[in-house]
Amino acid sequence: MSLFKRIVSKLTNQPEEEDKQSLEKLGDSLKNADLDYKFAQLFTHSGGFFNYCADEAEALQTLNQIVKIEGINNMFCWDKELQNFLNVVKTPYTSDFEHSNDAAFITCEYLIAYDGRIMLSHNNILHYHSSRLPNKIIIMANVSQIVNNLNDAMGKIKRNGNIKNLTSISGNQSKLDTSSNANTKLFLLLLED
Repeated sequence: MSLFKRIVSKLTNQPEEEDKQSLEKLGDSLKNADLDYKFAQLFTHSGGFFNYCADEAEALQTLNQIVKIEGINNMFCWDKELQNFLNVVKTPYTSDFEHSNDAAFITCEYLIAYDGRIMLSHNNILHYHSSRLPNKIIIMANVSQIVNNLNDAMGKIKRNGNIKNLTSISGNQSKLDTSSNANTKLFLLLLED
């Protein structure tokens, strides 16, 4: 895309064609790749920070580094298992979302390999809309949560019962989110099952 077209698209708030196509091209080039590799590539392409963790000890170390580097002082975390991680790294948290929270530490439903998005529900973010979450979101997930596409995820959700507040998020560079906050940093700690 020429410089002139880029400037015009920025001024008129139209998405740049190259960005949209580059995600599609990357997805097409990875169509025969392993799901975990495809997800990781598309997630990082959309601006997410991908961290593979072989075990919980490595996840703790990575979490501690993120907390220190990002200057996180208070997290929203209502999941009891995740709160144990925060207790180990000595990071204050609240079980209810507060405006003073500078990060959220949550789980997710599924990781969508097709476009590198992360599916969330009431099980992960309670009744809060994803746009209300802090600008730094750390997600803990397992490799077994990676699915090929949205249809696979929805099929599994239907089998699991009534799940409310379904949404999906992606990194801050993704052109898929119309209401995405450009300042959001999305960190994924992917644990081997």
